Amino acid sequence: MTTHRATTPHERLSPDESAALGKAVRARVPRSAHGDFEPSGTRTDPVDVIEKQSASRVQDLIPIRYGRMSESPFRFYRGAAAIMAGDLATTPDSGLRVQLCGDAHLLNFRLLASPERHLLFDINDFDETLPGPWEWDVKRLAASLVIAGRENGFSRAERATIVRAAVRSYRERMREYAAMRHLDVWYAKASAEQLRAVAAEQLPGRESRRLSAVMDKARTRDSLQAFEKLTEVVDGQRRIASVPPTLVRAADLLPAPERGRLEDTFHDLVSRYARSLSTDHARLLRQFTMVDMARKVVGVGSVGTRCWIILLLGRDGDDPLLLQAKEADESVLAPYAGASEYDSQGQRVVAGQRLMQAASDIFLGWERVHAPDGHDRDFYVRQLRDWKGIAQPSRQVPRTMRAFGEVCGGTLARAHARSGNRIAIASYLGRGDVFDRALARFAERYADLNEHDHQALLDSVAAGRVSARAA
Repeated sequence: MTTHRATTPHERLSPDESAALGKAVRARVPRSAHGDFEPSGTRTDPVDVIEKQSASRVQDLIPIRYGRMSESPFRFYRGAAAIMAGDLATTPDSGLRVQLCGDAHLLNFRLLASPERHLLFDINDFDETLPGPWEWDVKRLAASLVIAGRENGFSRAERATIVRAAVRSYRERMREYAAMRHLDVWYAKASAEQLRAVAAEQLPGRESRRLSAVMDKARTRDSLQAFEKLTEVVDGQRRIASVPPTLVRAADLLPAPERGRLEDTFHDLVSRYARSLSTDHARLLRQFTMVDMARKVVGVGSVGTRCWIILLLGRDGDDPLLLQAKEADESVLAPYAGASEYDSQGQRVVAGQRLMQAASDIFLGWERVHAPDGHDRDFYVRQLRDWKGIAQPSRQVPRTMRAFGEVCGGTLARAHARSGNRIAIASYLGRGDVFDRALARFAERYADLNEHDHQALLDSVAAGRVSARAA
């Protein structure tokens, strides 16, 4: 598919020029065309794509990744961002670019804490973030809703209603942001109180109460709760508790000489990554001392990347800070959307997150290390857990998933409006539901392909081509 010249707000088009641009794009890329999806005849084998990703990862963890992706089409989809990136590159391209999440499926929208200790709803995974066509994120969200809806046994009509509602929310919110001043867009956010109001209006009492319970629980899921759950006292010293194979202390993973070199590397990382923080947050970080570290298996698609939990203590053993240092590789979008402007992949992740999120973790930063194996590796660092709450799609009825999808769509619009030409995007989308209905068709077609890809992985496991195990 031919890619049209990218546009950004930095071209300083007037509002009228931006609106005219959006309407002009419709002639080149009709909104209805986004529903016409067929996989390319030269499409790369999906298992080949996954194996290529796995080649540079920790090899003893790869069977866990395949095991998790084998569990269901939805779990497969969560780990298949690289596969979908290649497919999205063949779809119609408006040429209007924004900072993309790159993996905007429904479980990457969740409750988070702001630095001011307010509970917000926002996007939370930016491993693949990169500038690119805004519609790629919307399509990944739409397909995830259909795939989750199929898993729940929703009818095709119910799934279409859910997708159209989510995309309509994106479209309508983008139109609202198009009329707002830059600073008003920048300060916009979705608070817990706003979510409660939406739930009370749209959901039956039982579902509304369940959402309130999730919000209340999210406030307890902080570093202190993680500290109590993931650590133990050994010989009077607080240490991370190994739970193999998903959480293993460095002391239990490596012999003394190698462990010592690794720990020195991460002591250095913690010290040097402070340069990527604001001066006040760097000063706060320096009040903590690193005492232990452990390798952690995270997510589905990220399994096999080098991810470490780092335990730091402040004034005493009851003053913890748990950081997560996660390896950052090139975005799966890069072969199709272009390389990052940043030399460090960790900086790419952090810059994208800070741009898209309404409020980011105060300890979010990056650093490059020269690892004991002789390779330079990029990492980004953040708090392990800070008031996080996540949806459970398997427990959602159609009405609940529809409401959740609407919130996700609106949140994605806000994130895109911060970096892209929101007036041109809103003008392109228009007031009607042409794009909404097109995305409902696209999502169903992509869900079919995802099921085919999932079966290809199952067949590869059965044939012994790849190994999978549960963990």
